[in-house]
Amino acid sequence: MVEKMELLHITGPKYDIDRVMKLYLNKYDIHFENALASLGNIKGVRAFVEPNMYREVYQQSLELLPLLGPSPDSVLLDLPPWEAQKLVQEAHRQIQELKEQQEEFLKENQETKNFMEQIAAFRNLDFEFHKMVDFHFIKFRLGRIPLAYYHKLEAYIKEAAYTVFYECHSDEQYAWGVYFVPRVHAERVDAVYTSFHFEQLYIPDSFEGTPEDAYQEALKKVRQNEQWMEQLQEHLKDSLKERRQELLSACQSLKEYCENFDIRKLAACTNSKDKGEYYILYGWMASEDAASFLKEIAGDEKVHCIEESTGENLSVSPPTRLKNPKLLKPFEMFVEMYGLPAYHEMDPTFFVAVTYTLMFGIMFGDVGQGLCLVAGGILLYRARGLRLAGIVALAGIWSTVFGFLYGSLFGFEEILPAIWMKPMHNIMSTLMMAIAFGGVLILIAMILNIVNALRSGERGRLLFDQSGVAGLVCYGFVAVCIALFATGHSLPAVSVIGAMVGIPLIAILLKEPLSHLVERKKEILPSGSKIMFLVEALVECFDVVLSYATNTISFVRVGAFALSHAGMMGVVLTLSGFESGSTNWLIVVLGNLLVMGLEGLVVGIQVLRLEYYEMFSRFYRGSGRPFVSFRRHEK
Repeated sequence: MVEKMELLHITGPKYDIDRVMKLYLNKYDIHFENALASLGNIKGVRAFVEPNMYREVYQQSLELLPLLGPSPDSVLLDLPPWEAQKLVQEAHRQIQELKEQQEEFLKENQETKNFMEQIAAFRNLDFEFHKMVDFHFIKFRLGRIPLAYYHKLEAYIKEAAYTVFYECHSDEQYAWGVYFVPRVHAERVDAVYTSFHFEQLYIPDSFEGTPEDAYQEALKKVRQNEQWMEQLQEHLKDSLKERRQELLSACQSLKEYCENFDIRKLAACTNSKDKGEYYILYGWMASEDAASFLKEIAGDEKVHCIEESTGENLSVSPPTRLKNPKLLKPFEMFVEMYGLPAYHEMDPTFFVAVTYTLMFGIMFGDVGQGLCLVAGGILLYRARGLRLAGIVALAGIWSTVFGFLYGSLFGFEEILPAIWMKPMHNIMSTLMMAIAFGGVLILIAMILNIVNALRSGERGRLLFDQSGVAGLVCYGFVAVCIALFATGHSLPAVSVIGAMVGIPLIAILLKEPLSHLVERKKEILPSGSKIMFLVEALVECFDVVLSYATNTISFVRVGAFALSHAGMMGVVLTLSGFESGSTNWLIVVLGNLLVMGLEGLVVGIQVLRLEYYEMFSRFYRGSGRPFVSFRRHEK
């Protein structure tokens, strides 16, 4: 069913809007309308425009939360915004100072690690570089060279008399080492090494000792810096620990205030010379929630609320929120796929739940496979909350019921006696009963259309629509005549048939002018050529008669799939050798799984097609707009 809604007009001092949201409105599901759009161009009403004063400090609170840990078991404090801001800003300044120190350590550590990576390849050199820097006649260079060029360099070194290269380390790509050269030949030899893609490593002036000494000293410095950073982190947590509950409360409060601030986008603001500025909020709330809300704010002098009933002439249509028993909840998915009902339109969830599962069971009647669908659907629904799984489970119940009626258990027709009949033994009866069943469903759909027309006050749709009173009389009388003929009874007189069929068809033919007449519109006949109107009406009337026949015959697929299911299982049993007495049970199991998966999917789609095209199109429009709770949407 569609939950009853109330439109609330909420006003109060502009400065008090955050308190109202936090104290009252956050407890309820409320669908806000744009108040400025609803009020139109009323003088003195303007948009409620303000920058979000909480956003920056809320971002700061997000940096605090990882340091504070999970919320305590005790109830958080309800802090006003100014106090929450002050607490968070002070704590944020404190952690920023410690973070700056940590960043300095991190930067120093990164530089030290980069130096360690460069010097690691030369750790086996057992001499002190700072002493070699003082050589007067010899220069040295540390670096690396690609292996492809290193072999060419070796050939050059053998021929040259001015350089020596000492290899320290190598891998698949590079060779690391140091070369020596007399100072007088340094420029020419450096150029040659550079031409061989030698990449020089520059040693800092402060470098002392052997490469191994420098590496160990750098490693010691990295570990020391890491210890200092851990101590800073612990100091930071300890400094926040004493005010943990207050800070968590402040973070939660700022989160709420920041999210609730967006309510200003939907609010309007008005000026009063005597009382200052006031906010205006329009929102839809369920009737029960509205009663609780009004009762709660009764003693609050700063909040004023007017309740507007949906039965009055409203400027905006109420949103739709479905409220159905838990058993029917999964079928709301099919309704939402087609479109939510308008507020005054009937909710078809119950109708879908009954007809969908019933037709599925008729088309897929098997005790064993039905129980498998029930078990699998329940497990998936509980584990994942999939609404489609819930639908499969309920459809499986009807499959099990019709399996007993057909006497079918995993395709075996001899194990269980048929309580009703076996479709393959009564092919024509199965098909005819499917068509008759479809006719009954179409008549029910027409009755539902009449109910919806009454709710919406559409007299033309009620009386002259192809699924209204005229269509119900015409189609219902023809259905009665066919039933009389099929059972061997005499038909009514020709004049009665002509009147009961002809008059409703004429009413459907002249639906537009007759609708204008009963709805008391000024222009009864449509504008334009009357001849073209008549031609179009005749074509549409012929289409209506044709649709009555095709929609009814379309239900033959209900019986056809019941036969198809029995036929497919017969093929599975034949392939398994059941008829010859040597049954291959693996084929039986795999065949049942294939039929359940393939035919179950096809049947599910075909039943949904019948729901949408043969029934929904007759009585349901699905033009409603969803109820979107501000509280749930924001959080």
